[in-house]
Amino acid sequence: MLELRRLHYQPATANRPVLEGINLKAKTGEPILIAGASGSGKTTLVEVISGLSNPQKGLIYWQKVPMKPHQRRSLCGVVFQFPERYFLGLTVAQELRLGHRRLSGKAQADALNKVGLSSIDLRQAPERLSGGQQRRLAIAVQLLRRPRILLLDEPTAGLDWSVRNEIINLLAKIAKEQVLILVTHEPELFKNLLSSIYRLEGGELRPMKILKRLDQP
Repeated sequence: MLELRRLHYQPATANRPVLEGINLKAKTGEPILIAGASGSGKTTLVEVISGLSNPQKGLIYWQKVPMKPHQRRSLCGVVFQFPERYFLGLTVAQELRLGHRRLSGKAQADALNKVGLSSIDLRQAPERLSGGQQRRLAIAVQLLRRPRILLLDEPTAGLDWSVRNEIINLLAKIAKEQVLILVTHEPELFKNLLSSIYRLEGGELRPMKILKRLDQP
């Protein structure tokens, strides 16, 4: 279980805290959505949870053990908004291998199969994939790191409606195996996926309502 306790974060250039007294618990199989307007601090919260930033106050626990930034970076996989803009590999195969000294063909195939890209041509450039395929590839890249926590920032941004539904269905499957936290300004898109939904506003995180669990009809 991931637990945030009284997190406080204020950038040096900000007049007030972006995050103030944030508390949250997240479990495997119970995906969480954090909604909020642009500039409300959603991406900042993702960066703090994942260890890319560190709060001035508060602690982040994994399985009741407090985690330092480098430990959180090992625990977390992050898919930021429009991740396809940051592809570095010249081919899909190269993109999957980035950051790995050794990557077995089985591990690569398992990750691609999990995101529905088992038949993809590994020799083609990531930029030649469709928008939905690129988003799936970005998720596969993170899954290869075997994160215990997967954080997604606006995972359906820029995608058409049919592809959005495909990505949401994919995330429902992934959430059964690991802690999943989504941040978005369009919470209505995920109403059939989530267990809990919160709103980040004025630096504070407030529960909005409880939605259906994944295993409920």
